[in-house]
Amino acid sequence: MAERRERFADDGVHSLRERVAESGWRRRIAARRSLDAPYRVGVGVVGGLVVAVGIVTIPLPGPGWLTVIAGLFVLASEFTWAERLLEFTRRHVNSWTDWLARQALWVRLAVAALTAAFVVAVLVVTLHLMGVPDWVPGWVPLWR
Repeated sequence: MAERRERFADDGVHSLRERVAESGWRRRIAARRSLDAPYRVGVGVVGGLVVAVGIVTIPLPGPGWLTVIAGLFVLASEFTWAERLLEFTRRHVNSWTDWLARQALWVRLAVAALTAAFVVAVLVVTLHLMGVPDWVPGWVPLWR
């Protein structure tokens, strides 16, 4: 950990949490204990809610994982553990993307088709369990 800090200090790069902590508005909040603790609790609650919404929406069509990562960004602005988790996530997303880019076209198309099939299956199951909304036209081939 100390070696990582030294590397960042040499490069002039700071973590998100350190950059937020060095900002003037954050230093003013940190200087007053009566504001600092509620601020950190607020960041934890907001970030936790964003992560929770993202986790719930992961199987649904839309930006589930993006929402989880946005919540981690909020949490990483104050908490070291969230910063480490965000870095872990970034490394794994990059390795997955690099791996997929090295694959043949048919593998990339197969991954895209499986992803699309999963999204459609989740959507159909969700509509079957929750019911098809009235605003969906009758010609749409879904269970009614």
